Amino acid sequence: MLPLEKARISLDGLSVGDAFGEKFFGHPEMVKRLIDERNLPHSTWFFTDDTVMAMGIVEVLEKFGYIDQNELAMTFARNYRRNPRRGYGGMAHRILQEILSGSDWKKITHKVFDNMGSFGNGGAMRVAPLGAFFSDDLERAAEQARLSAEVTHGHPEGQAGAIAVAVAAAQAFTYAHRKHYPSGWELLETVLKFTPEGETRKGIIKALDIPFTESIDTAVNILGNGSHVSAQDTVPFCLWCSARHIDDYPEALWNTVSGLGDRDTTCAIVGGIVSLSAGTKGIPCEWLDSREPLTISA
Repeated sequence: MLPLEKARISLDGLSVGDAFGEKFFGHPEMVKRLIDERNLPHSTWFFTDDTVMAMGIVEVLEKFGYIDQNELAMTFARNYRRNPRRGYGGMAHRILQEILSGSDWKKITHKVFDNMGSFGNGGAMRVAPLGAFFSDDLERAAEQARLSAEVTHGHPEGQAGAIAVAVAAAQAFTYAHRKHYPSGWELLETVLKFTPEGETRKGIIKALDIPFTESIDTAVNILGNGSHVSAQDTVPFCLWCSARHIDDYPEALWNTVSGLGDRDTTCAIVGGIVSLSAGTKGIPCEWLDSREPLTISA
């Protein structure tokens, strides 16, 4: 399978997950009931900035075959200009608006948050298709993920989150061609080898100590659920959910969304990973049909 084909499988999984998770915000009791009863939303599922930025990564990979950071920065900014009302965070608005005004992304990205850079989960939420694209070379997947994250996330944790998700996606694709799925622990252990030292890596180590028989609530209490919108609060939980149901896309998504938190982003990350091991046929047709078409004009 060609790299771009793999990336598009992941983009489908990511975008459906993103739009699925976005439908489960609202009154807590109502949301909990809908999830417990596995009630799918009936209206169109609209995706968020998670998908728009993932589409930008695929666009650059299609054009160059690698991450050209300057091109990626402009692609993110152009797509943002077409519709800035996709759920972008406050710092993303600022960075993308400054890029559009002609500012150098290198200076913007590294000066935010008192020159520390962002350690948000934005680099991780959009990167799974990149991992798919470079699935035959985990080291390159990790480095290209870091480059893709740096355009908006200057902090090492924001980049570590992207690296971890890209490696997970790359590894997940190799599972699609095995007769028997390996243990989810193999996925986490592989990711750990490539994730730089820091809080995100520490979270992945914690995830390795949580049995898959434990409840989602237990995992959330230990790992977080994206409520703080940081890589370290988001990525370990998403990797644990992905590893727990590496061969079952719907189950992985239902379990992930039941953790609440930043549920469009957590479901986007998990969807982008698990779709690669489960394959396109693993995403229910009803879910694909419910997601709005993958365009960025509206």
